Amino acid sequence: MSTRPHHVRRRIVALALALLACAAGVVAAGALVGRHDGKGGAVAAAGPLVSTVDGHGLPPIPPQGVNGPVLPTGPLPTSLAVNLAAPDRIRMPFHVMPRAGLVFDLDTGEVLWRRNPTRVLPMASVTKMMTALLVDERLPPGSLVRVTKQAVRTGGSKVGVLPLGKRVGVQAMLYGLLLPSGNDAAIALAQRVSGTTKAFVALMNARAAAMHLSCTRFASPSGLVDAGNHTCAYDLAALAKAFLDRPRLAGIVVRKQAILPFPIKGGKLYLYSHEPLVKVGYPGALGIKTGFTDAAGHCVVGAAERGGHRLGVVLLHSPDITAQSVKLLDRAFAYERRRDRR
Repeated sequence: MSTRPHHVRRRIVALALALLACAAGVVAAGALVGRHDGKGGAVAAAGPLVSTVDGHGLPPIPPQGVNGPVLPTGPLPTSLAVNLAAPDRIRMPFHVMPRAGLVFDLDTGEVLWRRNPTRVLPMASVTKMMTALLVDERLPPGSLVRVTKQAVRTGGSKVGVLPLGKRVGVQAMLYGLLLPSGNDAAIALAQRVSGTTKAFVALMNARAAAMHLSCTRFASPSGLVDAGNHTCAYDLAALAKAFLDRPRLAGIVVRKQAILPFPIKGGKLYLYSHEPLVKVGYPGALGIKTGFTDAAGHCVVGAAERGGHRLGVVLLHSPDITAQSVKLLDRAFAYERRRDRR
């Protein structure tokens, strides 16, 4: 039997009850923190992020398997809420039309011009936008990328001077991926992120599903293979928004050329952009990505900024990506100027 005075025992009991209540509050707060990320997204208390895109809940993130995807931590890219219900704001009849296309406001999602925006078509090297997005999310600037045999032996457009077996900075590899559209850089980067290209392609498709890119399916990190590699202009508009929201990527594609330190003879790598708006010096050009295969034709996802407006253009299987991009953006910016004066 306790020999403590009655009033002391009462104080001890009261203190114990207070401590229990405090602990319960901490547990409850932890559960709430686990469910909300402070940005409108939802996060499982002890599981992966399941944020929201355009106000819709994302599908469950696939668990990691032997070759399964491993999605990055942190918020998923925000898709662009493109409004396909509104009428076109501009008209642009071409003698030979692209098979599909879209001109849109990168900040509001307003559509200014469209042609078959949900038609599913091959996308060629425009694929590398998703490759770059995942690399940027998963590999910090100081990372090194080993140049593998598979990378050196790949076909199509290449950086071409990647030193077999050596480790190259991820920043230089991203430049090689995006400016000259290096398929060799795509393979090396994919293997660095996921171990194998198969695992990386699974990651690409998991991210496409998470972003609600319902037209889009990836078959390789480079886009060299057309079979099973397709998208639509609507999806590419959303991907363009996510891409340009990454400062490291936006800072690469806006450049016409780059001279980088590189472990080759001479010690420097000279790279030049294929993106038509950047190449011709279009006012306010932000660049992004081109692609070409026989099946996909000439494709481009581009953007430019003028007068406080950021406009994007997507063309799939275009007879002339340079002329058509310039004409569409010229007319779209003219429309925006007229509207601003009202």
